[in-house]
Amino acid sequence: MEFFDVIRNRYSVRGYKDKPVEKEKLDKILEAGRLAPTGVNSQGFKIFVIDAKKHKEALKKIYHQSWFVESPLVLCIAMAPTKAWTRPWDGKNISDIDASIVMDHMILAATDLGLGTCYIGAFKKYAAIEFLELDEEYEPVLFTPLGYPDDEGRNMSRKSIDELVVYK
Repeated sequence: MEFFDVIRNRYSVRGYKDKPVEKEKLDKILEAGRLAPTGVNSQGFKIFVIDAKKHKEALKKIYHQSWFVESPLVLCIAMAPTKAWTRPWDGKNISDIDASIVMDHMILAATDLGLGTCYIGAFKKYAAIEFLELDEEYEPVLFTPLGYPDDEGRNMSRKSIDELVVYK
């Protein structure tokens, strides 16, 4: 797909086929995450690849929607804030921004490969920490199911450029 086709075709998938994701495709998606830019190239993240069938009950405790565990895989980005860049002038740690960039790269790569995803930020943090066996250094930031779409999608309207862009 051309880049603008990828971003036009990407949507939040809420239904997945019972079909495995090929290793070659998963490897490309993970590589897209590895190549994602992070502040001062810190790469203070871990990508977790979770077998949704094997860990269905634990995943249900993290996020309650049934379609979350329909996909064969679930990806999680966990960040180590101490390894991420912090703006010295105001103390803003950008680990959440870095995690979003990594996830976005992987989600766009998945779309390009014909796979579906859905950003999940409204998960139960402590259930995720327990399941992923994270120590105090890492914090889960985002999840996404990963698999072949089995839904119609939704036609989401978007605001016009004039409503969103301010020229100064």
